[in-house]
Amino acid sequence: MCVVIQTIPSTALCDRQPPLIQMILPLLFLLASLLQQYGSEAESSHVSKFHPPSVKEQNGVHESHQEKIITVSGEGMLHSPDFPHTYPRSTVLVWRLVATNNMKIQLSFDEKFGLEDPEDGICKYDFVEIEDPTEKTVLGRWCGSQSAPASHTSKGSQIRIRFISDEYFPSEPGFCIRYSLLPVSVTEPEFPAVLPPAQQGIEELSEAVAGLGSVEEVMKYLEPERWQLDVEELYKPTWHVLGKSFIHNKKARGGADLNLLREEVRLYSCTPRNFSVSLREELKRTDAIFWPSCLLVKRCGGNCACCSHRCFDCQCVPARVTKKYHEVLLLKHRSGVRGLQKSMTDVLLEHHEECACVCKDDWD
Repeated sequence: MCVVIQTIPSTALCDRQPPLIQMILPLLFLLASLLQQYGSEAESSHVSKFHPPSVKEQNGVHESHQEKIITVSGEGMLHSPDFPHTYPRSTVLVWRLVATNNMKIQLSFDEKFGLEDPEDGICKYDFVEIEDPTEKTVLGRWCGSQSAPASHTSKGSQIRIRFISDEYFPSEPGFCIRYSLLPVSVTEPEFPAVLPPAQQGIEELSEAVAGLGSVEEVMKYLEPERWQLDVEELYKPTWHVLGKSFIHNKKARGGADLNLLREEVRLYSCTPRNFSVSLREELKRTDAIFWPSCLLVKRCGGNCACCSHRCFDCQCVPARVTKKYHEVLLLKHRSGVRGLQKSMTDVLLEHHEECACVCKDDWD
């Protein structure tokens, strides 16, 4: 027996369906429609969250809502909003300065500087931060009413500046940073000596050669026009007399042995190396417990037996210092309350990036 349903034209059901199925079918169609609509909205939300719109710059760097790209072609400045007056709350600003590949960027702070004070010596709330985007290392973070931070020069052709203020206690005047270009050749001279090698005295020549990195560099420094011929000549086979016999000995090709010997000496000379430091002693915090209690930092170490300075007492000292943040567990006693206060906190530790041997008389 066939029954025609009037609400659905030209649709016939053979064998009458139970009333329960007639009630469930419309609900299933409605549920399927809602799931399809939700899926399209979720996909749209996913795309907008993880793929923010960006603008392609000529230098190949993308500018997003979180970061403003500034192509540095001369001098300029950037500052906190409303400088030199109170900056607004809840602000996040990021600038990336980009120069051409053969230029570096030099930053200098205006002497007017003031952000919210640090807590426990750490800039947690309002701060300005300089970062090297190539090596992804923080070069410095500053806050409080201190003297203006020192000048900084980028390692490569880019540098990032980040300013953050939270929802409490804005300060004044904020900060202002002036930027300019610096040729790479200004900061990286090719050779330390001014006179040609043939005109240098034995002491000057010894000091210049000691700073070179391989046998090939030594040959190139001494004879730029024919250094490759000199390297070939240096490693030609020679005859050695041993008793009544002759031994034909071929030296190591390419100066690998000599270069290896020099590298081994350099590793134990005045260079940055890993040191473990106690956080309580390093931070002078006798009221707190840190875990881990010790961390590794880079500090200058090794002797100055090959010190190029002509002095009797040469010391290994840091030539370039940076400060980096490390997240650790902080435990503190709470006054009047049993138990310890536990929190994650950032500690600022000094790292030595470069070391140099300095005469003690000059250091004092």
